[in-house]
Amino acid sequence: MAGARLAFWAGDWAAMRARLAKAKALNDAGGDWDRRNRLKVYEGCLCLAQRDFAGAAALLLDSIATFTATELLSYAGFAFYTSLACLKALDRATLKKKVIDSPDIVAVVGEVPHLEQLLGGFHGCRYADFFRALVGVHPAIARDRLLARHAAFFLREMRLAAYSQFLASYRSVTVAGMAAAFGVSASFTDAELARFIAAGRLPAKVDAVSGAVETTRPDNKNAQYHAMLKQGDLLLNKIQRLGRVTNV
Repeated sequence: MAGARLAFWAGDWAAMRARLAKAKALNDAGGDWDRRNRLKVYEGCLCLAQRDFAGAAALLLDSIATFTATELLSYAGFAFYTSLACLKALDRATLKKKVIDSPDIVAVVGEVPHLEQLLGGFHGCRYADFFRALVGVHPAIARDRLLARHAAFFLREMRLAAYSQFLASYRSVTVAGMAAAFGVSASFTDAELARFIAAGRLPAKVDAVSGAVETTRPDNKNAQYHAMLKQGDLLLNKIQRLGRVTNV
């Protein structure tokens, strides 16, 4: 654990991974409760460094009530990491239950600038507040030893999550109306949507003539039908191969 801590401060993630693998083996062989909980925090930090937000969220959430790894980071820093990982990895209902309403997070969320507004703005669909908080928290992410490499990725993914959440409530909305909801210009919104739609990340299309954004929700029944046909073809092929083998 001490070796993993040194690797953490040096930013040597390969060495930290190797030390944690050894520490995990020792814990599995007979580690105590405190060391097991500390190990989860170390592993969660390593997941963040490797851009595994889902893995980090699971590990850090398990350590909220039992956090003792003060030699690695403060509790406010731990709350910062946990909140960002969960914001990226969890759905709104789970985020509300496990993070926003968590007494342990509520106790320290005010110590981290813009974090409370970031969580509340996203969950409460106050997108202009969320975007302002996202801009406000960006310098802290860009300076952080774990998250600095992923700062641009995190901001992009959280903007995408906000756009997806907003558009899920509408079949059609104007670009100007959407820009007003997010507190940005229409040209910025249009450019953002065009980039995400072209990359296949948003199920929508922009009508440049009317200035409207139309959502294109996936047809689940049609997708299930094609999946059933594909699985049926695979099953028939297996039966035919089995029949040939049996005849021989």
